[in-house]
Amino acid sequence: MASSLVVPVIDVQNDTFKELWPAMVLAIKTSSFVALDTELSGLGNRKSLLAESIEDRYKAICHAARSRSILSLGFACYKKLDDKAAETYLVQVYNLTLLCSEEYIIEPQSVQFLVQHGFDFNKQYAHGIPYCKGNNKAESDDRGVHIRALFTELLRARKPLVLHNGLIDMAFLYQSFYAHLPDRLTTFTADLSEMFPAGIYDTKYVTEFELRLTASYLEYAYKKCKLDSSRRATSGGAEPHLQLEFCQYAGHMSHYVDYRVCPALGSVEGQTDICQRFSAFGWCPNGSQCLLSHDTDLIILQDEKDLGDKRSKRKRRKDKRKGKGEAAEDGAPEHKIPHMEVDPQETPDEKQGAESYPEKGALMDTQQNEGEKADIEGNGVSKENVDFRNLETPTTDDNTKTNTNNVEEESRTEDRGSEQLIKKSPKTDNQKQNNDSGTHRAGFDAFMTGYIFGHSLTLNKKKRPGAVEKEQQEKEEESWLPSCLNKVYLSCKSTPLNVVKSTFSKSSKAHVAKMEMVWGKSVVNALQPSI
Repeated sequence: MASSLVVPVIDVQNDTFKELWPAMVLAIKTSSFVALDTELSGLGNRKSLLAESIEDRYKAICHAARSRSILSLGFACYKKLDDKAAETYLVQVYNLTLLCSEEYIIEPQSVQFLVQHGFDFNKQYAHGIPYCKGNNKAESDDRGVHIRALFTELLRARKPLVLHNGLIDMAFLYQSFYAHLPDRLTTFTADLSEMFPAGIYDTKYVTEFELRLTASYLEYAYKKCKLDSSRRATSGGAEPHLQLEFCQYAGHMSHYVDYRVCPALGSVEGQTDICQRFSAFGWCPNGSQCLLSHDTDLIILQDEKDLGDKRSKRKRRKDKRKGKGEAAEDGAPEHKIPHMEVDPQETPDEKQGAESYPEKGALMDTQQNEGEKADIEGNGVSKENVDFRNLETPTTDDNTKTNTNNVEEESRTEDRGSEQLIKKSPKTDNQKQNNDSGTHRAGFDAFMTGYIFGHSLTLNKKKRPGAVEKEQQEKEEESWLPSCLNKVYLSCKSTPLNVVKSTFSKSSKAHVAKMEMVWGKSVVNALQPSI
């Protein structure tokens, strides 16, 4: 079984932002890939976010990004350690509390959900890092120590960007820290493809189309991957498995760290009182009042038991028919509602406190009545379902994304520029340990997102037949997950959004100007010979 993890998340506020700036920039520059997550003040009309037309969806997302704000930004930097065992990463997790300096809409249900799950609005308004949306206003992107400059450092690092159900995240990031969103989706995707040349990966898409898990909300996917990795590590064979290391935060740095605990999975024996709606979508309209279990560990173990029973039944049937058995059924357990389908029993008010868009939580089916929803994850208020990214919950009626943080991870800390690595740092009296699944942290959700991606990379490496030459292997590693490169999950759609620059679209003028500032005019001209 998977062992417990303790993941240190560095809490960054306005009064500590300048002090932690060097460590954050170094973590980004030296990383192999960066996982990111946001918590939003709302998402607006949910039905519009799931419109049949993707262009119409984009317009609704633009409206939300222009009128709402990012409340919290989390990012996890995964650095592959070449001098360690294969598939070993050093992880550093940051959670930034933000405060938009302009007027913005904050949706009541989003506030309620976040408060219920530990978000401190008093701290946000007192210590949030200020920022202005759109194009440059109060500060220059490449000068000073502020959030827009940190986003510029992320672009300059040219690292793969990893998100979970990330379309809304990317739109909010673009509008909040980069420039005004372009009016057309094709222009937006063209800009993104040049902003992140190393590629964009959506673990919601990876979970459903590469790993093909029974459910794909964040907490479920993370814990399932963690369990699988732990089994590979203890199987006695040489199967590749993800290994993490974290830095030890000492001295005054320990005061900035919030330790997130993800306990090992328990036993499923004798426990069958699972909420099937939560099991499938990561959220439940009854919330904490539901009489059935919302325990993700129990859900995973029950799913595995059901799948095992199903395989045994198929085998017996196949043996009985003497080789004329039925085709394999690789779907969800019989008790579970397929997470790709719409749940016709939901009503708009049921989606309270969940991820507000194509992933975190349940999705609203735009082809159904206002109350009908489907599996949708988003970055509304906190970008997750009931327990934040811990549990990806669907977006609320207010269209907010919420994230649950219930993960164990390894984190890395820097003490005056030097890194001290440990596989699991012991907690001192000064170190806070939090194992409440409902406490919200965008940083922890970013960690879980990165873990899913890292685990997927190890599985992808295992699929390669035979031994390969070092040069070829390095070339393959550069491509990460080729089948998932620049494919962003779309709720209620069987195909993803491709983040590419079409021959029929041009980059926006604002983006070209930004890229000249980020990389220099010569580089931009090489990327866009027509400009």
